[in-house]
Amino acid sequence: MNQEAPGRRDELEPSPRVIEAAELDRQPEQPVQRRADDPEVQAAIDGLIERVVAGPVGRFDKRMVRELITAGLKLIPDGRDTGELKLMNTTLKELRYAFRVFADYVNEPKVTIFGSARTPEDHADYASAVEFGKLMAESGWMSITGAGDGIMKAGHVGPGREASFGVAIRLPFETTANTIIADDEKLIHFRYFFTRKLMFLFHAEAVALFPGGFGTMDELYETLTLIQTGKASMVPIVLVEGEVGYWEAYERFVIDTLLKRKLISAEDTNLYKICRSPQEAASHIHHFYRRYHSSRYIRDTLVLRTKSPLTEAEIKTLEREFGALIKSGSITQHKGPIDGEGDVYPELWRLSFHHTRRAFGLVRAMIDRLNDLEGGPQ
Repeated sequence: MNQEAPGRRDELEPSPRVIEAAELDRQPEQPVQRRADDPEVQAAIDGLIERVVAGPVGRFDKRMVRELITAGLKLIPDGRDTGELKLMNTTLKELRYAFRVFADYVNEPKVTIFGSARTPEDHADYASAVEFGKLMAESGWMSITGAGDGIMKAGHVGPGREASFGVAIRLPFETTANTIIADDEKLIHFRYFFTRKLMFLFHAEAVALFPGGFGTMDELYETLTLIQTGKASMVPIVLVEGEVGYWEAYERFVIDTLLKRKLISAEDTNLYKICRSPQEAASHIHHFYRRYHSSRYIRDTLVLRTKSPLTEAEIKTLEREFGALIKSGSITQHKGPIDGEGDVYPELWRLSFHHTRRAFGLVRAMIDRLNDLEGGPQ
């Protein structure tokens, strides 16, 4: 046993020659990498922001820009490959440019129009989309379409170039925008569908769909899903056509397949409205904003902004008919922003209550009921 001990000791304490050989094979030591959230790195980022901005920077804006830069720096130790970096880089560039374009028209209400690029100009659906866009433009609305032909072009013909946005996608078989929006400053080209979809819905106070194929169905279900789950603002969704039959067949599928199998709830059918004419669709959208203005959450409190106050009797009616939405307490009314809302729309009234965060189809029905009540602007 004692004779073996030196051998074991040699393994634990190698000779100088062994250490020298190991050092020769070792890679050069790498410098210690700084964390992106290191205080000195953060101070350097703040310095860059202050050099770029002329004048004072709002604390919230500065914090958000700092977080954007920090997230970018964290990609270095993450070891993201070129393809992943390219996707994130292009996404941010596309969104920044698109928000910049829309920012010049922030006060104009907008309706997003979806439908087939294959619809010919002599089709009844095309004529219906032209008429719908025209009616909306006459009441001060702008139209957003995918900038292609078919229904997308019809959605620009009605309101005209000045009241149109084009949100185009780069595809190998659709390389140009329609003749109405081509070369306009309000035409935006996207590489990715998901960034394009975000712009369609982020800036829309209403969504109108005309018959179409896979793309139109995708846009319809994406819109419905986002509103059904509370991930997007509540807006009216109108289903319009020139030839009756398409949306009736769609609703039969919704009722006979989705609803009967309990894959959706009964109140989810409140999220869309099948309209028999462009005039009905435009009227439905305008009625949605008759008394209701907008909404937002402050934690679990749902705040409904209204253009006029409700009477005590009207509030009690809403509590009685939509009590399933109220998790605790009751509906309260006040004018101007509430705590946590920010200094926005001081002229508007508010209805607020502790929401269950469920049954958004019932929230839509509540807004419809609010608009149907006698008070408010006509």
